Amino acid sequence: MSFSGNPGRSYYPAAFCAGLLRAQPMGFYSPQSLVADARRHGVLVREPDINASLAHATLEPDADSTGGVAIRLGLAGVRHLGDDVAEQIVTERQARGPYTGIGDLTGRVQLKKTAAEALATAGAFTRFGGDRRQDVWAAGAAATTRPGHLPGLVPGLDARALPGMTRFEVTAADLWATSVSPDSHPVQFLRELLDARGAITTAALAGVEDGTRVWVGGAVTHRQRPATADGITFLNLEDETGMANVLVSPGLFHRFKQVLRNPAIVVRGVVQIGQGTASVVADQVAPLDIRNLALPSRDFR
Repeated sequence: MSFSGNPGRSYYPAAFCAGLLRAQPMGFYSPQSLVADARRHGVLVREPDINASLAHATLEPDADSTGGVAIRLGLAGVRHLGDDVAEQIVTERQARGPYTGIGDLTGRVQLKKTAAEALATAGAFTRFGGDRRQDVWAAGAAATTRPGHLPGLVPGLDARALPGMTRFEVTAADLWATSVSPDSHPVQFLRELLDARGAITTAALAGVEDGTRVWVGGAVTHRQRPATADGITFLNLEDETGMANVLVSPGLFHRFKQVLRNPAIVVRGVVQIGQGTASVVADQVAPLDIRNLALPSRDFR
C-alpha cells in the first residue's frame, strides 16, 4: 500500500486508519485493505460492539496495540444498518444506559430483521456470551418485538444449541456483514495450498532478484487499465503479508479474461524491480478458490 511518507500513517497508524474508515466510501483502497494495512503495522482492530461502538470507527485504549490505541469498528458499517439506524442505537444507549442483551436492544430500538441478524453476524452481540450462530437465531426472533412491548414475551431468544463457527467461517461472516475482517485475512487460510504450489508471499517479493520467475497469490483488490498504458491491465493482489502489483499484457488478459474476473487468483510471472518496488509481469494465471467470502474488487479505467 502506497501510504509511505505520510506522517499520519507513520506516527499515528490507528488514528490514520480510523479517519479513512470514517470517510468511506472514498479513494483507492477498500476498508478491508485499510484495516489489513493497519494490522500489519501492529494496530489491533475490534469488531462492532453494540455497547462499545459509535456509528463510525473510533479509537479505544489498548496497551497491546501500536500507539496504545486500537480501532473499534462502527455500527453504520454493518450491512442493512446505515447512519440513521446506527445513530439511533447509539443515542438510545447514551440516554438510557448499555444494552443488556439482544432482546433489550430490539425492545428499545426498532430494527428490521435483516439489520438485527447482520449485527449478530458481525459479532456485535458476542459480549453477551453467545456464539454468532446462536446470536443470529436469537436476533431474528428478537426483531419481531417493537419498542414498548412487555419484555419476556418473545419466543426464540434462547437459541437451541448450534455448532460453533470455525475461524474461517467467522472471517466469512465478518466480510459479509461489514466488508472487513478485523483480526485475520482470508488468504491466510489458503497459505498451505499456496505453499504447496510454490507461491511466495507478497512480502517476500521485496527480497527476490530482478528477472526471477515466481508464483504469487492473493485477493484481487483493484483492476486498472489506464488509457495511457497501451492496453496493459494493472492488478493489485493482497495476501496476509501485504500487496503486490501485477502487470497483465493485452494478450494474456484476453486469454485469461474469465480467470481474471475471480475475486482471488494465483499468478506466475517475472519479478520486475524498479525504484525500490517489486512488480510481477504475469505470464500465467489460475483461479484461487476462496469459498463464501465477499471480496469485491475496485475496478478503474
